[in-house]
Amino acid sequence: MCDGTCLTICEGDDETEVSNGDLLIFPDMIRYRLTHFDVESFVEEVLVNGGEWLPGKPEALEASYVFVCSHGSHDRRCGVCGPILVSRFREEVELYGLQGKVFVSPCSNIGGHHDAGNVIIFGSSINGKVTGHWYGYVALEDVSVLIQQHIIKGKILESLWRGQMGLSKNEQKKSQEQRLQLNGKQDLKESTEMLMQMKDSEISTAACQSPDNLVSCCQENDDSAHYQNTISRINREKRASYKFRSMSMELDSWEREDTYAAIAVVCAAASVAFAYSCYKQL
Repeated sequence: MCDGTCLTICEGDDETEVSNGDLLIFPDMIRYRLTHFDVESFVEEVLVNGGEWLPGKPEALEASYVFVCSHGSHDRRCGVCGPILVSRFREEVELYGLQGKVFVSPCSNIGGHHDAGNVIIFGSSINGKVTGHWYGYVALEDVSVLIQQHIIKGKILESLWRGQMGLSKNEQKKSQEQRLQLNGKQDLKESTEMLMQMKDSEISTAACQSPDNLVSCCQENDDSAHYQNTISRINREKRASYKFRSMSMELDSWEREDTYAAIAVVCAAASVAFAYSCYKQL
């Protein structure tokens, strides 16, 4: 398969624009209607060799497509938060009268599950260029803002933005800095410090835990005043640095198992030292 091609499974519905068996290709904005008999030949002829698939013609896609990670078996946070966000997106689409112009689907893991709710939006920008933008920590109250700002007005919601599909890390950082400068927000130091304080509080791993340690949706955990205050700061802050977002994801790699392993190593070392001390006294 060609480098840079990512495959994601999303929900299909034969009664909507996206049916079971459809293959949507972004940013090309085209669709192939396949059956399970077509998959092997399609992958080889189109995705691997870059040729045309003779049995069928691609159809142009003109709407905006919203994909929400709801992959519960990969991470329970996405499995709980994802379906709720999908429902809210669909409600807002109907409220704004965007049926037939915006389609929302739950999908499999798209990475960054520490940042649930995890959303990717594909559609045309103001200049007509098709882009895919990735948002994290999307709460229920953010859905209406994303539809107004991103889908209708073509503006990036910086406070939740995690990157643009198809760009390198440096290209994404440069792209965000340019947008922030255009908006008169050139100093990223304050927001970076705020996000560092957030990570010190381990908000990314605790936000989806209820007080009794059961997984709950990040957006509905009203029992944690600290979490609510932190989310309020995120929503008010519009100058988040992509560089720090990349760093913050690395901090989440320290899991509970790592803590147990570290404690075991320390205990083992203490036991060896104690045994050696007793040996010397003999």
